[in-house]
Amino acid sequence: ALKGAKQIGFTIISLTVSLIAVLIPLIFMADVVGRLFREFAITLAVSILISAVVSLTLTPMMSARLLKPVGHRHDDNGAFFQAIVDRYARMLRWVLDRQGLTLLVALGTLTLTVLLYVFIPKGFFPAQDTGLIQAISDAPQDISFSAMAERQHALADIVLEDPAVENLSSFIGVDGTNTTLNSGRMLIKLKPKDERSADVGEVIRRLQERLQVRRLDTKLYMQPVQDLSIEDRLSRTQYQFSLESTNEAQLAQWSGRLLDKLRGLPELADVASDLQDQGTQAFVDIDRDSAGRLGITPAAIDNALYSAFGQRQVSNIFTQSALYRVVLEVAPDFQRSPAALEHIYVPAANGRTVPLSSVARISERKTVLAVNHVGQFPAVTLSFNLAPGVALGDAVKAIHAAEAELGLPRNIRSSFQGAALAFQASLDNTLLLILAAVVTMYIVLGVLYESYIHPVTILSTLPSAGVGALLALLVSGHELGMIGIIGIILLIGIVKKNAIMMIDFALEAERERGLAPREAIYEACLLRFRPILMTTLAALLGALPLMLGNGVGSEMRQPLGITMVGGLLVSQVLTIFTTPVIYLAFDRLARRVRGTGEPAAA
Repeated sequence: ALKGAKQIGFTIISLTVSLIAVLIPLIFMADVVGRLFREFAITLAVSILISAVVSLTLTPMMSARLLKPVGHRHDDNGAFFQAIVDRYARMLRWVLDRQGLTLLVALGTLTLTVLLYVFIPKGFFPAQDTGLIQAISDAPQDISFSAMAERQHALADIVLEDPAVENLSSFIGVDGTNTTLNSGRMLIKLKPKDERSADVGEVIRRLQERLQVRRLDTKLYMQPVQDLSIEDRLSRTQYQFSLESTNEAQLAQWSGRLLDKLRGLPELADVASDLQDQGTQAFVDIDRDSAGRLGITPAAIDNALYSAFGQRQVSNIFTQSALYRVVLEVAPDFQRSPAALEHIYVPAANGRTVPLSSVARISERKTVLAVNHVGQFPAVTLSFNLAPGVALGDAVKAIHAAEAELGLPRNIRSSFQGAALAFQASLDNTLLLILAAVVTMYIVLGVLYESYIHPVTILSTLPSAGVGALLALLVSGHELGMIGIIGIILLIGIVKKNAIMMIDFALEAERERGLAPREAIYEACLLRFRPILMTTLAALLGALPLMLGNGVGSEMRQPLGITMVGGLLVSQVLTIFTTPVIYLAFDRLARRVRGTGEPAAA
């Protein structure tokens, strides 16, 4: 136990410190994504630190106390693993004899990693099937409350016809969320996943097709409810793109043009606008001369209108157990049309009542129902969903191209909001985050090994993990989102263990036993092959449940599992061959530098 702890002690310290170094950039990230990463990084760093302490103290003690002498059964298992090691030794000798070709493979892996990162579809967070759908109905802007209620009931009946829908809750009216009367909301609950054949995306598309067949004048915009959401406002669809301007008329004109442009893009679906400027309002223009001759004041007209339509409370009825408020208003039949205003009578000065139409002219005009703001400026928000199979990054590029083609005036400012805005920020920071993790790990490894070259040898294992992770995402049809980035960050910490195990032993063999670099790295690869294989399999088997899980919310975990499984498989196959060759290449470079009289990098 003491001998094993002595051999592996520095390796454990190197692995632990470099793993924590990878997480340091995550801790200092800003914005919303930084808040999500910070808890993950701190939790993982503390876990790794505790694991290192246990590995250096408790594990050797348990090995000394609990391990038994080997027997015949162990010999049989040892023979099986020895056959694998022998096969690996033959392949390794073949690779070491062709180091130039192997270096080309390593360089090709790096190039392929860069190309895959550039061309892979990029997203934010994967859409989850939580069994809930949030829907917003949008009726004509001049609709009445009773007509809106009828249309909302019709929409609810159509939704409940779908076999995947269990129940729903529906409501209309003006409140803190619904700012206009022509909007309604629904929360649709689906049956459990094992009781329906379609996922939430297919259910939404099926409901939309059914609504289109009915040809209703009320639209229903649907989006799946997510466990993790960073939206600060409720919109008709999932992502938001806002236009701001101080000129409301120009804003309405150009937002309509952009809305038509975006609806023609194949990358987008369910494009909607929150502009509400087509409402109908009744105006009462008082003929002051006629009203003055009859002794009718504007206040009298206002009181008559309020008594008819304003729900004036005129009395209370008290009983032994309840209080009833008496509200004055006209009968519902006279509330359906502005024509009812002609039947309103206003008291004159002589005590008689005269028709309102004799002292006022009643007209209907278009009006704005609500003026939305972003910050302090009037704004129109265009919301959209993604077309099936389209990544958010592709949709963002398409919107920017449409905006540039349309040529918005300079006094109209455009910007993404909510998740789309956070995605843009994360897109700018993702590459910097990965580079910061690599640079931090290089600095830490350089301090540990007192070398400029050996950290580069260790970091050379990372492109193979990147190729495997990105290829796995492409093959499985997933985009590179924030969950995939978390997986890549984890791979940066996990995959380099292969090189650390090999290089630690090779350096010790060179310094203490005087072996040549090729003999030292060859022996290191063979002796450390089994722990490399076991640690990789342990991480691989731990990621398989994430990749294969299909329960509620599994869409959030699958990219992490896919990234780790793909990266571990490809890196395991490549690094056990490329790392020894790169080690020898850098050793020759260091010797050549020493031969010219410059300081050695080892």
